[in-house]
Amino acid sequence: MDFERNLMTQERTWRKSSRSGTNGAGNCVEVSLAHDALVRDSKNEGGDVLAFSATAWRSLLGWLG
Repeated sequence: MDFERNLMTQERTWRKSSRSGTNGAGNCVEVSLAHDALVRDSKNEGGDVLAFSATAWRSLLGWLG
């Protein structure tokens, strides 16, 4: 795991999407909200993370409706 990603994701609380399902076969995402929003694949916790500013996250949620 690279240093920047480790700093970004440690000490964060992650919440699994309620739409991810429970069968393990679906698209599973986790979100961590603090001063920003981080999104990752729950099946690959060590993988890439999408980072959104608070403003961008609110905009995305508004667009998704």
